[in-house]
Amino acid sequence: MRFDILTLFPELFAPLLASGVTRRAYESRQVEVVFWNPRDFAEGNYRRVDDRPFGGGPGMVMMAEPLSACLDAALAARAAPAPVVLFSPIGETLRHAAVETWAAGEGAVLVCGRYEGIDQRFIDARVTHQISLGDFVLSGGEIAAMALLDAVTRLQPGVLGDQASHVQDSFNPALDGLLDCPHYTRPEHWNGQAVPAPLMSGHHVQIERWRRDQRLAISAARRPELVEAARAAGRLTKADLATLQKKL
Repeated sequence: MRFDILTLFPELFAPLLASGVTRRAYESRQVEVVFWNPRDFAEGNYRRVDDRPFGGGPGMVMMAEPLSACLDAALAARAAPAPVVLFSPIGETLRHAAVETWAAGEGAVLVCGRYEGIDQRFIDARVTHQISLGDFVLSGGEIAAMALLDAVTRLQPGVLGDQASHVQDSFNPALDGLLDCPHYTRPEHWNGQAVPAPLMSGHHVQIERWRRDQRLAISAARRPELVEAARAAGRLTKADLATLQKKL
């Protein structure tokens, strides 16, 4: 899997690539990351990549020509077609199902915008996918690119210490798309609070029922649409429905 990243600030990615469990994937090139700076493809002594917007207004706009030349170089280096992703407020909100789809692919070219925006002609001509992290605005696309990169990398085989770890993640189909349950570790008593008794019982069926009930209760309280989606898909058992009824 390979990600080519178009960014004016490749140095922002250094901590991500050198830290945590995902580091192994980048060091071994199981997930290869290649950076391309649009400024290297700009013309003139000042290597300008932005200019004032037509029609006036605040801020600057990234120019289409340096971005397009940079993208041409990145695609040529891949020697095969690839999705071109722009992180944008109008994009589809990134969710677990989409992360799984990207994780099963061969990577993409990620375009990190800056300033007030990108010349729309570049977007219309070259971008194939747009992704949003949510209803807020960042200074640039780098943080969004890191989020996608990390989410996709941790799903690659062998990246996590326990391959089953991500199966228990919130939103995972293995949990019927629900939020995960609370987790506890040593000591058994801390700050006047004890670990819930079912987790100390050693009874695996009881433990799993407690965890399922917690997932249902938390999802119903915090993200009720997740419960409704699971209900509509027929993924809730009679015991699940009884748990939800008690919480109402």
